[in-house]
Amino acid sequence: MKIGTPRELYEGEARVGMTPDSAQALQKLGYDCIVEAGAGKAAGFSDDAYRAAGVTVVDSADALYAGSDIIAKVRPPETSEIDRLSSDKTLISFFYPAQNKDLLEQAKEKGANVIAMDMVPRISRAQKMDALSSMANIAGYRAVIEAGNNFGRFFTGQVTAAGKVPPAKVLVIGAGVAGLAAIGTATSLGAITYAFDVRPEVAEQIESMGAQFVYLDFADQQQDGAATGGYAAPSSPEFREKQLEKFRELAPQIDIVITTALIPGRDAPKLWLADMVAMMKPGSVIIDLAAERGGNCDLTVPDQRVVSDNGVIVIGYTDFPSRMAAQASTLYATNIRHMMTDLTPGKDGKPVHNMEDDVIRGATVTYQGEITFPPPPPKIQAIAAQKPKERAKELSPEEKHAKERAEFKAQTKNQVGLLVIGTALLLLVGLFAPASFMSHFIVFVLACFIGFQVIWNVSHSLHTPLMAVTNAISGIVILGALLQIGSGNWLVVILASLSVLIATINIVGGFLVTRRMLAMFQKS
Repeated sequence: MKIGTPRELYEGEARVGMTPDSAQALQKLGYDCIVEAGAGKAAGFSDDAYRAAGVTVVDSADALYAGSDIIAKVRPPETSEIDRLSSDKTLISFFYPAQNKDLLEQAKEKGANVIAMDMVPRISRAQKMDALSSMANIAGYRAVIEAGNNFGRFFTGQVTAAGKVPPAKVLVIGAGVAGLAAIGTATSLGAITYAFDVRPEVAEQIESMGAQFVYLDFADQQQDGAATGGYAAPSSPEFREKQLEKFRELAPQIDIVITTALIPGRDAPKLWLADMVAMMKPGSVIIDLAAERGGNCDLTVPDQRVVSDNGVIVIGYTDFPSRMAAQASTLYATNIRHMMTDLTPGKDGKPVHNMEDDVIRGATVTYQGEITFPPPPPKIQAIAAQKPKERAKELSPEEKHAKERAEFKAQTKNQVGLLVIGTALLLLVGLFAPASFMSHFIVFVLACFIGFQVIWNVSHSLHTPLMAVTNAISGIVILGALLQIGSGNWLVVILASLSVLIATINIVGGFLVTRRMLAMFQKS
């Protein structure tokens, strides 16, 4: 069968659904690949590059749709593109069925199978096909680059001969894939980065990337705003008020705001209001990644750059992935290729549309003339949100003193108990052993006790130099044990033999470990 990729009709779209590399991988699955002339030009993939990869290049979309069994593209199809489909064809693309019900009905009437890449379920096995995450990762990175392009200062702080330059302060609202990508990029550029999310379990991820999580003084934050599968859910009015109050507190000191908050199946929530924009310093920048769904900022206009009355720049571009077309096309084409791998278990170029498979069923929105959206919940549980680790409670000086006293008492009790048990054992041995043995045995026991206490309390960083001392001690032990082996008492002979064995292991092991550690510092 043949897989075809047309040129995108959406104005300004530079991505392409198939790259020369992904085409070669699809050919290994048994498919022939077709691409419309010029489809990959804006992404940096020439027609000659496709031909070199064994792809057939056709001159028109009509020829491509007529000769392809499976159509792989990026943007949701236009009405004219669905008109070219038929019951024997499958379309794979972003579709957004909840927002494009007319397109869904049209695809149903055509009888075509439609796989929506935006409907891939969030389960572990489907991560390799998660095109939304691939594009969100690029959007988050590009948002910071776009902010830097419009921001009139450095991200990182500098001390120069001309004076001191303070670092930029960046606030990222929403810590999903796009938000985390923005956090990583902003911190790597040296900005002081803050981040907020309604899901407190992501605080540890945010802090591990070098940013500061913005906590709310809200008792029910642990439950409010989190939904299954790692997505955010609508917040309560009380939580929202606390949220906006915190943002108003931060607004005057923040230089760059990047908003990424979206709720599945709803318009983007308004989180950065007009009064917050008015509080910001002139020259500050707001990047609204939710602009396509109405935006998180009151002043956002989709696909436009707006400057507020007080000089704040509000950017509502909806094509951030397309602005990095080569990288976005590569990742998206890889997601398509993984989807085709699941659809082609036999690797024979014959797709098997298994509606019992969680991933295929979840992504399929029309099948054999029927609308299959919305899908049932996957049989395999979605990636669950991890519970946040509880923060260690700060102890007061009185509590610390009481804790240290209790630990000291417990340690003393344990040591006294060991001494009592040891003394009882010595008395028991003394009832049967000869006097000469007891004198040596007492010295041995005391040496073990003192040695244990000394070695146990040595800092870990001194363990390696300490090996030289312990080897010397072990040498003395061996000499003493060899002298005792000639004793006429069988118990002394056994103990002396054990001492020789243990001390030898200690010496040999010490030399081997030391040699290995020294080798780590030698040039290979």
